[in-house]
Amino acid sequence: MSGETDTSGLTGFVTLTRREILRFLRRPRNTFVPPFVTNVLYFSVFGVILGNRVGMMKFDGQSVPYIVFILPGLVVLGAISNAFENSCFSIFHGRWNRYIEETLTSPMSYSRMVASYIVSGATRGLLVGALIAVLGAFFTSVGVARPFYLVAFALVITLLFSSFGVVGGLWADDWDNLTMMNQFIVRPLVFFGGVFYTLDSLPSGIYRDLTMLNPMVYMVDGVRYGFLGASELDPNLSLAVLTGLTLVVMGIDTYLFRKGYGLTD
Repeated sequence: MSGETDTSGLTGFVTLTRREILRFLRRPRNTFVPPFVTNVLYFSVFGVILGNRVGMMKFDGQSVPYIVFILPGLVVLGAISNAFENSCFSIFHGRWNRYIEETLTSPMSYSRMVASYIVSGATRGLLVGALIAVLGAFFTSVGVARPFYLVAFALVITLLFSSFGVVGGLWADDWDNLTMMNQFIVRPLVFFGGVFYTLDSLPSGIYRDLTMLNPMVYMVDGVRYGFLGASELDPNLSLAVLTGLTLVVMGIDTYLFRKGYGLTD
């Protein structure tokens, strides 16, 4: 009997994950066109126009063109924004239209329900991040110096922000809350996370101290290490801390589902 329950739960996980992935794949104008257009503007303005004025960026003993320096940060911005948005929207939309109740009454465990939303959101984040990386290759040449670290950081940060998106989807009371979280919390943290500048360029004191409290700094630096093989922070420590944080947030997601937070009146 337990074997049948486990099989049905696994089938439910695959089905729910497939549904959530197909939901954004069937709407490419909403999923892929906006980040494509936005990053064409980023690469054109910050990379080409301003990049020619800024010149070379020096960090960790390397000198790279400015457009190459900002590319990893733009990949992070697109990946985590879309991972967060996808799971956040999925949860809230299901609550709003009350079809999430069908999921809650299925034989799946709460951990598998949460895993479905997290995996689908991370998948969208990875696809958008890959799109931005390919787009950047049309503006400049950039290789992958540390493929293991690039893949590891990409997986961890998309899973982390997809997990945060689950919390956001449970907390949101209306559609304005969804926009507010992404535009006024996620994106500002990324812009102040070392996307457009090195940590050494910051004046010592409160500005640098506050910056080091921003988790985006470690994500951007880690992905930059994967692309360029240079970093300002210890990539192993950053990866370990981000992995631990991801597991903690996943546990919180499962706890909130089990308690019915935001799911029941």
